[in-house]
Amino acid sequence: MADGTGFLLPSREKVSPKATDEGARGALRAAAPATTAPKCLSVGIILARNFTLSAFSLFVDQLRLAADEGDLSRPILARWSIMASTADPIPASCGVNVSPTGGFVDPAQFDYIAVVGGLLHAGRQADAATLAYLRQAAAARVPLIGICTGSFILARAGLMEGRRCCVSWYHRQDFMDEFPAHIPVADRMFVIDGDRITCSGGGGSADLASHLIELRLGAAVAQKARHVLLLDRARSGHDAQPHPPISAGVREGVSDPRISRALLMMEQHLTDPMPITEIAERLRLSTRQLERLFRAAVGMRPAIFYRELRLRYARWLLDHTERSVTDIALEAGFADCAHFSRQFKAMSGKSPSQTRGLRPAGSVPAFIAGAGHRMAGARLFE
Repeated sequence: MADGTGFLLPSREKVSPKATDEGARGALRAAAPATTAPKCLSVGIILARNFTLSAFSLFVDQLRLAADEGDLSRPILARWSIMASTADPIPASCGVNVSPTGGFVDPAQFDYIAVVGGLLHAGRQADAATLAYLRQAAAARVPLIGICTGSFILARAGLMEGRRCCVSWYHRQDFMDEFPAHIPVADRMFVIDGDRITCSGGGGSADLASHLIELRLGAAVAQKARHVLLLDRARSGHDAQPHPPISAGVREGVSDPRISRALLMMEQHLTDPMPITEIAERLRLSTRQLERLFRAAVGMRPAIFYRELRLRYARWLLDHTERSVTDIALEAGFADCAHFSRQFKAMSGKSPSQTRGLRPAGSVPAFIAGAGHRMAGARLFE
């Protein structure tokens, strides 16, 4: 029976003494000290216009699966709200619309408030009311999370001063162009700097959610959510972002579609290098024709460029992972560690072991910076 407000009133049916005793015992259990009550993780979520759907869904689905047994999805151990300044549906970059569950409420109600960003160049991401609310939350000392380009929104609100800010490698230059006073971290999955948390986005959103769940609800709950989503393990904030497409900078300057395809084939076969003759055959060119066209477009022979591409990938692995030199040599397509070390030293002047850890993250290796051709990834590492 309803009470006129939409809530159900208790049934007045007769119950047996046994049922009454069981009900009393249940009431006693419910009245147990608060210390026995399960913790609850509460997150407010703000979606930017043209937000990235995958970043949002991977984050919120971890909360959903951590909140209850199985996939029942009841907000018991975790709850979340999608907040916005208006009731209008919010478009994702893929065209899907998500309706907010409510307006802005007292930020102190939440353990975290997360901003999920998306497209940078498709109009305003967040309105003045949203930025004002984020400043209010920061003043209340509620930890703020920037996911994907949500870090840009936090920075625009003036909330990242003196804080490390994690961005995707893809948006590193965009961030530096807009916020020249900040030095972004573009080689980690996420960064926690006090009550500011920033995440590279994509799959890193799931890793961050898992980390927050484990902090609040324990490792078993976090593991359960990952396993239901078929995620093997959570990467830590110190884990490296997957390497960028390291021939992209060159491909952007190549007008011949055959050479663009050759570059793409090289990049897709770093671990198992393709013979140049096979690349030429796939392009329906002779090896001599490919050599001539490649020199004209890139400024060097394809075999030399291919080797430098693999060495660049190896350098990235040395700087951003803890993998052994032998593992890196094999990953970069070299037959053995000795051959790799000789090639690497010939190119850079130092052995892989000497090179590891010598340069700050994000700077350009000397042998690439001094190259006389347009080496890959300039937008990322410049």
